[in-house]
Amino acid sequence: MLKNKKNILITGVAGFIGFSYAKELLKKGYKVYGIDNFDKYYSLRIKRKRIKLLKKNKSFVFKKVDITNKKSLFNFLSKKSFTYVFHFAAQPGVRYSFVNPQKYMDVNINGFINILENIKNKKIKKFFFASSSSVYGDTNKFPVDENQKLSPKNPYGISKVVNEEIASIYSLKTNTQFIGLRFFTIYGELGRPDMFIIKFIKKAFLKKSFELNNAGEHYRDFTYIKDVIIILNKLLQGNFKFKNEVFNICTSKPIYIKSLCNKLKKSLNFSKVKSIKINKADVLKTHGNNKKLLKLIGPINFTKIDYGVKRILDWSNKNKNLIIK
Repeated sequence: MLKNKKNILITGVAGFIGFSYAKELLKKGYKVYGIDNFDKYYSLRIKRKRIKLLKKNKSFVFKKVDITNKKSLFNFLSKKSFTYVFHFAAQPGVRYSFVNPQKYMDVNINGFINILENIKNKKIKKFFFASSSSVYGDTNKFPVDENQKLSPKNPYGISKVVNEEIASIYSLKTNTQFIGLRFFTIYGELGRPDMFIIKFIKKAFLKKSFELNNAGEHYRDFTYIKDVIIILNKLLQGNFKFKNEVFNICTSKPIYIKSLCNKLKKSLNFSKVKSIKINKADVLKTHGNNKKLLKLIGPINFTKIDYGVKRILDWSNKNKNLIIK
């Protein structure tokens, strides 16, 4: 257990990363306050399952709060104090951002400002916030590092660039340390059902055709959730002098999607895969440079993709009903 038990706020705690890290912090003896609005973008069954698991720990306090609702957010936060904040609440999905771009402005930008305005007078030591590899857009220079020019190609990516700029401004006005987390493709058990691996598994369970975007001619820098937790722990515990920095959260080992698709087909004995045209919101390749991060926190023994996928397959076989509904 960590010394000096602290109160921590996690927004988007019913989401994959928020839930996973809340579970870790509770095990370490922190008191975790979590908020989420149970948005219907993907399965509420999975989100409710995550909260149910967290509520088994008496040090977890949950409140259904929408970060775009200033009044309800103020009512929840005004009488509470936190030492650290992890802001994971956001509207995800690069493709959906072309369908409903306004929602990304409302949730990801206005909601971000609402959180900052509610905590700016509190004595927050560190404010962590989720950014994304989507800020880089399409590029021919790999691996991308944090100093590279940002060129998002969808409203989701734009909203994350704006978050980073807003954080930079607020870091000048407070004593809080701001840490931006440019997450690449995070995967793992109880993960997002709209992401490639679990989406593929679901189609296999239902024996329905899986639509493979651009025939799988993509590369993605997959990062296993347990590795993300290790990174967050090191960033939380470390005594760093900077006021505001962003870091690539990635393995720096991109995976060829067609190859991963073939491995899943073999593991699941499933072959109903249909190639479709490339989606205009997608980038062809993500490959992050993690040297800045590792220089700060030390080396990480990243989980190999085959092991991570096996863990998801084992979990999925035990939780079929949660996946297919």
